[in-house]
Amino acid sequence: MLKQRLEQKLQQKLTPQQIQLIKLLEIPAVSLEQRIKEELEKNPMLEEEEKEEKDEVTFEEEAGSSELDSSDEFSLEDYYNEDEYIPEYKLKTNNHSVDDKRVDMPAVATVSFHEFLESQLMELDLDEKQHMLASFIVGNIDDDGYIRRPLSSIADDIAFLQNIQTDEIELLGILKQIQELEPVGVGARDLQECLLLQLEQKNLSLPKFQIAYKILKKSFDEFSKRHYDKIKQRLNITDAELKEALDEIVKLNPKPGSIFSNATDSVIENIIPDFFIELKDGNPVLLLNNRNQPELRLSKAYNDIIGSAMNGGKGNSKNKELLSFLKQKIESAKWFIDAIHQRQQTLFNVMQAILNYQLEYFKTGDEKKLRPMILKDVADVTSLDISTISRVVNSKYVQTHFGIFSLKSFFSESMQNEAGEEVSTREIKSILQDCVNNEDKHSPLTDDDLADILKAKGYPIARRTVAKYREQLGISVARLRKELN
Repeated sequence: MLKQRLEQKLQQKLTPQQIQLIKLLEIPAVSLEQRIKEELEKNPMLEEEEKEEKDEVTFEEEAGSSELDSSDEFSLEDYYNEDEYIPEYKLKTNNHSVDDKRVDMPAVATVSFHEFLESQLMELDLDEKQHMLASFIVGNIDDDGYIRRPLSSIADDIAFLQNIQTDEIELLGILKQIQELEPVGVGARDLQECLLLQLEQKNLSLPKFQIAYKILKKSFDEFSKRHYDKIKQRLNITDAELKEALDEIVKLNPKPGSIFSNATDSVIENIIPDFFIELKDGNPVLLLNNRNQPELRLSKAYNDIIGSAMNGGKGNSKNKELLSFLKQKIESAKWFIDAIHQRQQTLFNVMQAILNYQLEYFKTGDEKKLRPMILKDVADVTSLDISTISRVVNSKYVQTHFGIFSLKSFFSESMQNEAGEEVSTREIKSILQDCVNNEDKHSPLTDDDLADILKAKGYPIARRTVAKYREQLGISVARLRKELN
């Protein structure tokens, strides 16, 4: 049974201006220039201010008022009544922003890893069927250079997708030929096989390579766990022979395919700082990076078009549609200029609050001066929402006199030392890192040892907490840090 009823609900919705500002806050300086260019191409009422005119017309003046909507000759608001004329664009549904579209990143003009492998297949002695099978196997090699899937599963896929009957034995024979391709070690099914393939290319008549091969072949589990005493006992070798063999093993590449992926990664890891902090008379001064950001203003080139449309009379529907379109673009341009200004002001206020909070750290660059700080601390100072602070610090960097750092790195939890003072966990991690760097590598410090050292320095931390901080720093357990004499 259908029923009708009235309900009153209180809902909070973001305005288009707020959505635009949120999106602009999230993007770093390296992406802002491209975003501004996209808006300039999309909106004819927005233009880049020429540098020679910068002293005559300021950014703020253009954002606040423009001849297009405050001229004494005409006013778009007075010209037509929106109630009696609805422009065509308002009759269409468009709930998507331009920012929501997928942005295709430019590809690096280089040969990919799989293309490099495919090009070498022609050098192998394969018939037509074997070549198709080899190509399918190459397609299953991951970016590290490994075959992670069982050959039986690959055989099933070939039968289903290519309608070619094969078996694991035939695929294994082809895989052995693929493993002879460059880079050495490609096509391995695990790390052990990968390292053995590389050692087979060495001069195995030399004792050090013979021992290295035996270690990987017969004692790989002990090698991965660094149980060196067990290896010496099993292979009946001396410390010197073991060390010489291990020196050759560590020279091998555990990820043969990485030589291709690293070339692409180097292009991505380009950092442009959003802020600069410079020391003037010993005091840090904050600067916002606007070097590649063009000055924007409302276009003056459309005065004649608007004037011509207005002289056409109120009865002309085409003129009304043109004026409504221009009005929409003017409002959009104003929103964008205002959003850019608000973005700059918000970013500056947040970074200034971080600078004031961590003043001693920015003066010296000493991590031990870094105070405990969370998003709420900055939100309280700036009177902004925590979510806004999170958007500002995300993917943003600051350049200081002691390096370039992510804004996220300045935030850390706190704990109390024996004196009852609040200290940053970054400070504790810094001490932990120093302890590991200066330890005796032949007898590395265990987590219990590190906990005792920190406790002696006034930081009462449990062993499990030390283990957590050690893992966050990417430091291995003591057994894996041990080196031979």
